[in-house]
Amino acid sequence: MNKVIIIAEAGVNHNGNLDLARQLIDAAENAGADYVKFQTFKTEKIIARTATKAAYQIKNTGGEETQFEMVKKLELSEKEHLELIEYCASKKVQFLSTAFDLESIQFLQDIGVTLGKIPSGEIVNLPYLRAMAKAFPFLVVSTGMATLEEISRALKVLIENGARLENITVLHCNTEYPTPMEDVNLKAMLGIGQEFGVKIGYSDHTQGIEIPIAAVALGARVIEKHFTLDRTLPGPDHIASLEPGELTEMVRTIRNVEQALGTGVKNPSASEYKNRAIVRKSIVAAAPIKKGEILSEANLDIKRPGTGISPMEWDNVLGREAIRDFDMDEIIEL
Repeated sequence: MNKVIIIAEAGVNHNGNLDLARQLIDAAENAGADYVKFQTFKTEKIIARTATKAAYQIKNTGGEETQFEMVKKLELSEKEHLELIEYCASKKVQFLSTAFDLESIQFLQDIGVTLGKIPSGEIVNLPYLRAMAKAFPFLVVSTGMATLEEISRALKVLIENGARLENITVLHCNTEYPTPMEDVNLKAMLGIGQEFGVKIGYSDHTQGIEIPIAAVALGARVIEKHFTLDRTLPGPDHIASLEPGELTEMVRTIRNVEQALGTGVKNPSASEYKNRAIVRKSIVAAAPIKKGEILSEANLDIKRPGTGISPMEWDNVLGREAIRDFDMDEIIEL
């Protein structure tokens, strides 16, 4: 069984501070995540200076600055990327980052990143999709705000430009921070898998850990979840992120759930097999029975333990002669 890939999304929750980014890597490693993911972008390449903030960004950071000004403060330099990659290499967690522009795609490819993450906002960006397909052998695609038709078109572009369907995982996602429970629509993840024949996963922006866990139970192969060191820190995404203890609990629970899902074949487990004889029953004497006496409903009963003739053989035992004397509660032999 391939284990569920857990991506701890640090995103921009480092607030542009390299020491804070390292602490996020430490927290992701301690939680047992497979990847810690950041964001790679040149602000000038992705946001017009006149662009307004999203409603959740205004709520979380105020409306005094523009989206460009807010995001520019969260940009990591190429040198900082290399330092974070080196730091991850010394830890038990892999580095990952989402590229938001063509230059950033090339940069991540050049430094050896092989798993490309396509964020929800870029699923309708044709030049971007072409570049991602050519840059990374493995792709994870978020689908927040997307229709099935838009997902279909994006997958078509990716495959036409060299991506292999078996190397693409499509994540169901809702981009509201935090996502209201009534808007999660987790079953849409299953619909994506059925419609396109791809591996499925879930990128979560709800508060808490129960929805990612439910997604794993439904068959998610990749889980992505924002985390922070402290939800009260300033910034657009902290409030909808897990704190380190919660991230650890999410990872622990997901690992338990994926073990519990098993093979899908119903058989007694090794741990329960020993209980069969104890909790099942056998055909026993309901009263003392003499040798040669006819076995009947009047002198037979069904009781634990299950070490003798199964009660499923009841009809085959009735009418037979007792082969010897039996005491009350003694297991019948034929």
